[in-house]
Amino acid sequence: MTAEITAVPKGKWADVGDGLRLHYHEAGEGKPIVFVHGSGPGATGWSNFRTNYPYFAEHGYRVIVPDMIGFGFSSNDPDLPYSWELVVGTLKRLCDTLGLEQVTLIGNSMGGAACIQLALDYPDLVERLVLMAPGGLESKETYMGMKGIRTMLKIMFSGEGITRESMRSIFKLQLYDESQVTDEIIEERFQVYQIQPKALLGKIRVPQLDERLSEITCPVLGMWGVNDLFCPVSGADKVVTQCADSRMVTFNGCGHWVMVEKNELFNRLTVDFLERG
Repeated sequence: MTAEITAVPKGKWADVGDGLRLHYHEAGEGKPIVFVHGSGPGATGWSNFRTNYPYFAEHGYRVIVPDMIGFGFSSNDPDLPYSWELVVGTLKRLCDTLGLEQVTLIGNSMGGAACIQLALDYPDLVERLVLMAPGGLESKETYMGMKGIRTMLKIMFSGEGITRESMRSIFKLQLYDESQVTDEIIEERFQVYQIQPKALLGKIRVPQLDERLSEITCPVLGMWGVNDLFCPVSGADKVVTQCADSRMVTFNGCGHWVMVEKNELFNRLTVDFLERG
């Protein structure tokens, strides 16, 4: 699948086995941080975290911002199974390929669920977790009842499909402050969606992980917008009450993208958590 993508810069690629490659951006030196993006049409690590990761690089960290398998410039063969095991497994293999023995994982939405899964499966790998409205904490029926998800799926699987204007209508639900839905974001996501396998989101099955949160032993920082229309804020209580070493910050006037809408505060709080616990 090829298309001309001009709105998102290309970074590096890592071979993660079985002929698969993950694309990623990298900056800085120091303890490694891996940023894991959410799903949705045209999602990439760049679109989720481009206003965040330079701050962490400037504060003495090595930051890696991958596109998950099937997303962005990573391998996107439409015939791949895109199972949850493949999604999480290729992230682990990326860490192995880059020689990352212990990392901080920062994840939003589906990416947050992937970070939780990695912390459960590879506790020696994950030093700290930062979760922004992670998925995988509620039943499928609960997520399907969320206005943002219902609207996104209706648009994606309608006969007309995704256009720039319909992409904008999705993002008006993603962010509480609609003024932050810029033409730049829409163009990024629309262009990348052209190379995204159309069955990708339907194939990924995120398991419900809330009953296993008590198994997480590393320190956890959570952040959640109380106006989130994609992942209900009820998940915040699950994280903070079941993860033994955890704290949670909730924001009024904030939707699904805490790291975008509360950019400066997110950056400062996270670096403080990494440095002081």
